Amino acid sequence: MADDRTTVVETRGGGAGTVIAVVVGIIAILVVAYFLFGQGLLNGTTKKVDADIKVETPK
Repeated sequence: MADDRTTVVETRGGGAGTVIAVVVGIIAILVVAYFLFGQGLLNGTTKKVDADIKVETPK
């Protein structure tokens, strides 16, 4: 006769560890965005790019 076995798997909620991981992830994204876009991200200023572009089209 086969043994009838029941396996119970208990998991604990993420709790504080999950919250800390999410907060650290958001801070990391904000730091990367600051370095990519510069201080204009915070004070709303933009940099003017003066580019002289020449486009030649076939005649």
